[in-house]
Amino acid sequence: MRFADIPGNDDVKRALSGMADSGRVAHAMLFYENEGCGALPLVLAFFQYLNCQDRRDGDSCGECPSCRQISKLIYPDMYFVFPVNSGTRVSSSEKPVSDTYLKYWRELVLADPYFLESELYSELGIEGKAGNIAVAEAKSVLEKLSLSPVGSGYRAVVIWLPEKMNAEAANRLLKIVEEPPEKTLFLMVTHAPEKVLQTIFSRCQSFRVLPMDKEEVAQTLQTRFSVSAEQARVYANVSGGSVGAALTMIGDRADYDEYMSIFEKLMQAVRSKDLLTALEAGEDMSALKSREKQKGFCAFAEDCIRKVYMIRHGMASVSNATEDEIQLLSGLAAGSRDVFCDRVAGYLDSAAAQIDRNVNAKIVFCDLVNRIFMTY
Repeated sequence: MRFADIPGNDDVKRALSGMADSGRVAHAMLFYENEGCGALPLVLAFFQYLNCQDRRDGDSCGECPSCRQISKLIYPDMYFVFPVNSGTRVSSSEKPVSDTYLKYWRELVLADPYFLESELYSELGIEGKAGNIAVAEAKSVLEKLSLSPVGSGYRAVVIWLPEKMNAEAANRLLKIVEEPPEKTLFLMVTHAPEKVLQTIFSRCQSFRVLPMDKEEVAQTLQTRFSVSAEQARVYANVSGGSVGAALTMIGDRADYDEYMSIFEKLMQAVRSKDLLTALEAGEDMSALKSREKQKGFCAFAEDCIRKVYMIRHGMASVSNATEDEIQLLSGLAAGSRDVFCDRVAGYLDSAAAQIDRNVNAKIVFCDLVNRIFMTY
């Protein structure tokens, strides 16, 4: 992966290449992105640049042995850590760590480095379970770093979603994150920096990976994923700057239709003051087949509420609402109170956090529906 292969975030690329060129490389870095916006490709491109034997014009050559190995995710001094759980692809007697699923991780990243969290869990066969980074993972990392590196360049531990790390694992890694061996880096990608344990967060240099603009998303969809120009334009408009979100909408329209059906049922019931139907919509939310789907609905509904807010304030043209959504969302905007959007966005965010902490979904969504019903 080269910087030239990644659209957008030119300021971050310049900062990373300048850091490498100066030799003043932070030992721990945290890349914060909205899901699917390209932080993982940037991490891989940066590490490839660091170890490239023939850097050119602020980018790696893509041809030397280290570039070829890193681009194929087989560089011997690059280790991956990501949330896992027991699932259908490993023996029930195994205590899973990232290495258990490394084959599937590589396949997913090589096919689509902009993947979403739910797509990872699907690839690993752990749908319906919460992924986590446990103390066994920390022990595995410490064992690897206790050995001498294979090559003479940098080595890296790439941690995808450090917010999934429990306190015991974080405490095990704390000292080595703070004082790693020479030329050893911790490169972390997070979707929720506020949930990263403070002991880890405070030891990292942070980079904000911004969402791409519509043209960059459309171009990436066309050139890398062979999406037609018309489809690329349509989904780039509603992707929120996330290639991963656009690909998910293209590849699985069923999720969008399911979420929109529940959201429309809920909002029509709220507008007509039909509490029974609104509570039925809450039952539909809790019946979604996995916690990732339930969190996905919360994110989808929050995006719809954002569009309602923009429509209400005369910004319909830049809200990214599709033609099919406009009628419903405009009706909500016209009939809601001033505080509706702000409060409901908070309710949805809180509901997703509770689902993530394994709170009973029926209780969470019943409470959510009641709050939305009373706020409208």
